[in-house]
Amino acid sequence: MTFADAWASEMLVLGLESSCDETAAAIVEDGVRVLADIVASQNEVHARYGGVVPELASRAHLVNVVPVVRAALETSGLSLHQLDGVAVTNAPGLVGALLVGLQTAKAMAWVTGKPLVGVHHLEGHLSAIYLEPDPPPFPHLALIVSGGHTSLVRVDGHGEVTELGRTRDDAAGEAFDKGAKLLGLGYPGGAVLDQVAAGGDVRAVALPRAMTAPETGLDFSFSGLKTALLHHVRDRGQPDGAALSDLCASYQHAIVEVLVRKTRRAVAQEEVAHVQICGGVAANSALRRAMQAAGAEDGFHVYIPPPRRCTDNAAMIAVAGTHRLRRGQRDGLELPAIATSPLPRRPGATPVRSPARGQVP
Repeated sequence: MTFADAWASEMLVLGLESSCDETAAAIVEDGVRVLADIVASQNEVHARYGGVVPELASRAHLVNVVPVVRAALETSGLSLHQLDGVAVTNAPGLVGALLVGLQTAKAMAWVTGKPLVGVHHLEGHLSAIYLEPDPPPFPHLALIVSGGHTSLVRVDGHGEVTELGRTRDDAAGEAFDKGAKLLGLGYPGGAVLDQVAAGGDVRAVALPRAMTAPETGLDFSFSGLKTALLHHVRDRGQPDGAALSDLCASYQHAIVEVLVRKTRRAVAQEEVAHVQICGGVAANSALRRAMQAAGAEDGFHVYIPPPRRCTDNAAMIAVAGTHRLRRGQRDGLELPAIATSPLPRRPGATPVRSPARGQVP
């Protein structure tokens, strides 16, 4: 069977993800069926520091990567030689962390003779929704919200995206985690803050919403909100009980309201009827409810992966890699790790790959 014949029947793609603090391996068939999805979290490694320590993340990846790959192969019942390709996150992310997954993928591709393809981390997040039974059609709008990224993009096809707006400072997930740390909720704090906010009064504390005027377009800013929370706690002291719940609810609502408002603006601008939300913050319950309500009011359909597909995972990388391989894309063993790789902005929709910066082969 030739390589082209393999694509005409079935595709078995191994995905690797190690861009930050999760070591993940997954095997996906035909870009739609997950045969194995293994994730090794590093929460315990970084919890004492209140955030990800890059050197510790890299060392944990070194310990976890081989067991994670073995577990994925055992779960799927496949061997490396039965795979049709290897996909790996190579940008953006912590360079040391990226290198662990990247070098592992290169070694497997070299030993087996299977094709290798690098995947942009955000393209991976955008691809998680295609594992669901009813994914959005093209074109559609996507809100990417995670610890390191907040962007609104137009998706015209697999790997064909145009960024319409992005955060100018903190990402939404960063604002959640830093706010939670300030309130003593631990790490990772976004999910805990969501839980504490349940039942709180979203109007209890007046907090700012930055860059909401029409002339600000589709870009975001969350640093001022984080600073406002800091001053509130300094002035009034560390809250507890109902006061803590109210403050968390107000803070969360301020983030969610801006995300939803900008998304509605982008839907009207792009004249699309389908919106997906992806990235770790897409698991936030308040954001999910608010976006569904906005869609019902404005007439657009909302698509959100289940929470396990919102956080970093390798299944989404395998899906994106499958579509890259189908398009005939291949990468050599010189494929670099890229710390910073923004999505392309208008004018002109171009592939996700952008001019490389901070490359490490």
